[in-house]
Amino acid sequence: QLQLVESGGGLVQPGGSLRLSCAASGFILDYYDIGWFRQAPEKEREVISCLKASDDSTYYADSVKGRFTISKDNAKNMMSLQMNSLKPEDTAVYYCARGCVREYVEVWGQGTLVTVSS
Repeated sequence: QLQLVESGGGLVQPGGSLRLSCAASGFILDYYDIGWFRQAPEKEREVISCLKASDDSTYYADSVKGRFTISKDNAKNMMSLQMNSLKPEDTAVYYCARGCVREYVEVWGQGTLVTVSS
């Protein structure tokens, strides 16, 4: 069974940090492009970061560039998103994914809520 299981969301104050993790099962994460998406209330799900399997190059949306870092641990078959300098507008449900284009994502994590508020 192909599965991604997320952990690490929660409530954080503006300027704080959180680390999201995502454990893969049923497939080797290193063989695929992997991405993090988020969906804020009343908005569409958007890709915010991607890590390409071919050359480990990364993509970040302008809204998170310089604050978020995507990574993977091949030994643990896990991927992570380190989020620093969080802002209230980062509040959303975050999803890890196998794939970086929403329409072609093959496996989704269950989603984890990140709330940035004082």
